[in-house]
Amino acid sequence: MITVSDLAIQFGKRVLYKDVNLKFTNGNIYGVIGANGAGKSTFLRAISGDLEPTKGSVTLGPDERLSVLSQDHFKWDQYTVLNTVLKGHTVLWDIMSERDALYAKADFSDEDGLRAAELEERFAELEGWNAESDAAALLSGLGIKEDKHHLLMSELSGKEKVRVMLAQALFGNPDNLLLDEPTNDLDMETVTWLEEYLSNFEHTVLVVSHDRHFLDSVCTHTVDIDFGKVSIFAGNYSFWYESSQLALRQAQNQKTKAEEKRKELEEFIRRFSANVAKSKQTTSRKKMLEKLNVEDIQPSSRKYPGIIFTPEREPGNQILEVSGLRAEMEDGTVLFSDVNLNVEKGDKIVFLSRDPRAMTAFFEIINGNRKPHAGKFNWGVTITTAYLPLDNTEFFDTDLNLVDWLSQFGEGNEVYFKSFLGRMLFSGEEVLKKANVLSGGEKMRCMIARMQLKNANCLILDTPTNHLDLESIQAFNNNLKLYKGNILFSSHDHEFIQTVANRIIELTPNGIIDKMMEYDEYITSDLIKEMRTRMYGADAR
Repeated sequence: MITVSDLAIQFGKRVLYKDVNLKFTNGNIYGVIGANGAGKSTFLRAISGDLEPTKGSVTLGPDERLSVLSQDHFKWDQYTVLNTVLKGHTVLWDIMSERDALYAKADFSDEDGLRAAELEERFAELEGWNAESDAAALLSGLGIKEDKHHLLMSELSGKEKVRVMLAQALFGNPDNLLLDEPTNDLDMETVTWLEEYLSNFEHTVLVVSHDRHFLDSVCTHTVDIDFGKVSIFAGNYSFWYESSQLALRQAQNQKTKAEEKRKELEEFIRRFSANVAKSKQTTSRKKMLEKLNVEDIQPSSRKYPGIIFTPEREPGNQILEVSGLRAEMEDGTVLFSDVNLNVEKGDKIVFLSRDPRAMTAFFEIINGNRKPHAGKFNWGVTITTAYLPLDNTEFFDTDLNLVDWLSQFGEGNEVYFKSFLGRMLFSGEEVLKKANVLSGGEKMRCMIARMQLKNANCLILDTPTNHLDLESIQAFNNNLKLYKGNILFSSHDHEFIQTVANRIIELTPNGIIDKMMEYDEYITSDLIKEMRTRMYGADAR
């Protein structure tokens, strides 16, 4: 249990929030959401003790342990992978270290023997005899194979370190767990493993994430940072989003009577509560929603960008034909080979691979930015494309202001370009910002504005949710579901794939898997798992 009392956090004259009085209780998972800059990560830092609040306090239950997902991936470089995980339980690690030091003494005394006995008793109470096997199981579940458990952390890649840090946070069944963006750099299989793990976790969890499917799968509550306040609502992210949108529509419709509003809200809660019966956190969340007061549902202050793609012309019957395409890295690593496919009218295709470089290489090839090692492709004569590349660095190597920057990619006057920037939440003096000083999220919004200028009938999107906040991701997702043209995309966002794609193509070194099915079915199908094993090899992850 975590109790937050009269908490306030202020930086200079800027007050993030004040008068925060909340209790996070055992058995619940709280998804922390808020606009960029609202203070989500700051809130977790205040709870962990890493940041001293301006006012107030944070307390844990008696003798409870708090574990935090470390963001410092170099701190543990001198330790082995297994020991890094074990150090996540500091009490147990200290006992093990002291015990081993005592037994290593050449002049082991009677006093040392008494102390060793005390340590052994405490070691057994903390299930120390199972510690290494438990740590190894966590690592394996997170995709770190046994042959790497005794390597130094400095020998791992950045993505492998992320997984070890996550294992460290989970180790020892902590009473309270703080996770800031835990799904970053995890593949879909590992995210699914983490969802299952947390769904069976019996203690208190606070998690910040931009992954809506992950939040929906694990969270019993939503902690919303808005209006300078921190508030807890029953239900997951989708419930919060849908209810806040409903409340906003009601607030805008002045003609609706109060009783009609109440009935509409109650019906919404009833329907959502019924749907929750299918989720992993069924019992507790369903009861919470049934008890929810309609007055708790309020409009959000969030601003959602206006992402609207409108094809200038309908695509013809020939979209894209690919024959025998192959791509390799400079070291000879085969990213994909023998790619043969026809994109049909209406296809919204997600491209998958265990090597994310494969999707980028494919998109770069069909956009004419990279030559294949073999094969060819041909676009239909009616097709116009708009491409959102994974790396947009070269587009912003300029000191042009945003209006002049955007005007490079279309025809129109200043007001015209300002309207597209305005859709993407750049208003007032912000449109005169220099392109080379933008944040990652601002650059992505500019690139989306650039795409909208093209009125293309085929969108090519390489991991489009990178750097975007939840509001932008939601707006992007909503429009793509309604888009009338073709979409070729890759993504790490489960919800994005599930709600947009109607066809799945997986690129492998030995050909492709091409299926017309929903993503949820694809990742759970035993037949697909067998096909993937054959394509990649039995020991590939």
